Amino acid sequence: MMIGMNWTPKAIPPNTLYYGDNLEVMRRHIDDESVDLIYLDPPFNSNADYNVLFAEKDGTQNHAQITAFEDTWTWDVEAAAEYAEVLRSGHDRVAKCLKGMHDFIGGSDMMAYLSMMALRLIELRRVLKPTGSIYLHCDPTASHYLKLLMDAVMGPENFRNEIVWKRTGSHNDSKKFAEINDCILYYARANGAVWNPQFAPHDEGYLRTHYNKTDAKGRVYRRDNIIRSASMGPRPNLAYEFKGFTPKWGWRVVREKLEILDRVNRIEWSKSGTPYLVRYLDQQKGAAMPSLWDDISPINSQAQERLGYPTQKPEALLERIIKASSNEGDVVLDPFCGCGTAVAAAHKLNRKWIGIDITHLAVNLIKVRLADSFGARITEQYRVVGEPCDLESARALANLDKYQFQYWALGLVGARPQPSQEKKGADKGIDGRLYMTDSSGDTKSIVISVKGGHVTVNQVRDLLGVMDIEDAAIGVFICIEEPTAPMRRAVAEAGMFQTKSVAGSSHPRLQIFTIEELLTGGKRIDMPAQQDLRSFKQAPKAKTKKAGEAKLF
Repeated sequence: MMIGMNWTPKAIPPNTLYYGDNLEVMRRHIDDESVDLIYLDPPFNSNADYNVLFAEKDGTQNHAQITAFEDTWTWDVEAAAEYAEVLRSGHDRVAKCLKGMHDFIGGSDMMAYLSMMALRLIELRRVLKPTGSIYLHCDPTASHYLKLLMDAVMGPENFRNEIVWKRTGSHNDSKKFAEINDCILYYARANGAVWNPQFAPHDEGYLRTHYNKTDAKGRVYRRDNIIRSASMGPRPNLAYEFKGFTPKWGWRVVREKLEILDRVNRIEWSKSGTPYLVRYLDQQKGAAMPSLWDDISPINSQAQERLGYPTQKPEALLERIIKASSNEGDVVLDPFCGCGTAVAAAHKLNRKWIGIDITHLAVNLIKVRLADSFGARITEQYRVVGEPCDLESARALANLDKYQFQYWALGLVGARPQPSQEKKGADKGIDGRLYMTDSSGDTKSIVISVKGGHVTVNQVRDLLGVMDIEDAAIGVFICIEEPTAPMRRAVAEAGMFQTKSVAGSSHPRLQIFTIEELLTGGKRIDMPAQQDLRSFKQAPKAKTKKAGEAKLF
């Protein structure tokens, strides 16, 4: 369900996906102390452009990529205004911290980044419950500055851990040690924050040296102390006789519990007559999870969950955080949600969630990801706020930002953007693509052109020409304006696309949709039924077309 761009302050409950600036979204929509867990993976001020890496129809990567976001910050009038807003905010500790940084590094690009982050961290603390926690994911570029800001916002007494995640294998870095880790700064809102201990598998060497015994049923176990040691000192109430044995310093348990352990064969006596507690390996939770996480692999090119988003984190990483600091039914917020890993992990673990991102590219990617993971009816379980829901708001978006309008319009038909679209003259009139696979495994493309302004029949003819060049099965033309009569004639003259696998299955080669039809008329692309259509993931590898082979399936 989509909600219009005219937002109603603080009226939308979880699960909700917001398009917009997270500072404005939090101020308008999220109540004080309403969120149980926050995970944020903000830009790191790396002065780089991050690109979404899509694959072409043959499975190869396209060299022209789509810029997902620019991680570049500049000290300008807007940055200075954000800095001044922090100083006027009434948050004295944060203001003093940021002013101290400004005195140290001056009006720099890093200062612009830190001013942006300070305002948002203040809001994040406001929406966090007293029992809540916040995890800030960062790299060494700005982690030391962010740690000071987090101390100022959350209070140094509420710092819990700096988690080190090994995000990549060792590699050669010029004139320095290889950078292979990210940092995750973990803070509680207060002492009563939710905490569910997590456990790591036992070290193999530890298992070999400690769990080296097996009982008659084949269960692996080790011996543990059941009597007190001299270093523990005497406990008169635990100094009792049991089966002729009275420990000098007493037992570690009361008599009633010791008798129960004995009845279930959990007490084992050594040849010298010393009693021990039997600890079975299959009853042990494992070692307490350390703050060094080297057991979660990053997203590589072969990972099943890989979407091509530049900063995508593995779901296992988010699942560990969510399990540790929230319970089922709690609300998880990701204010820089990107491709939606925290959202997907929260939904999987039966938490409510709120995701915010400033690009329609990310919002549409998350919607496709949720549908892929949880089925098409997942749309009934969440809302999207800030997207156009009528023709007027669609026009407003088209006038505001051409590419964001294209990303949004492509999302209406489940398509992904054409990587080369941001290079003038390089896209050949193609703004997006879909891939369709028939029952025989053959793959064909659908090319899509999106127009937010005036439309003419020449634009439709251009799309037909591109279809021939690209050997595309179907062309889709999406526009705000109503198509003209010549455009409709061109559609009729384009003919039908037929498949070999389904006798009599034919579909218009060229199809035109208005934004209003897609929003309110329930219209969708007329195409063959799909066995596997994942528009934002790597496209299936197409079979090589032999000379003289028919262009149809």
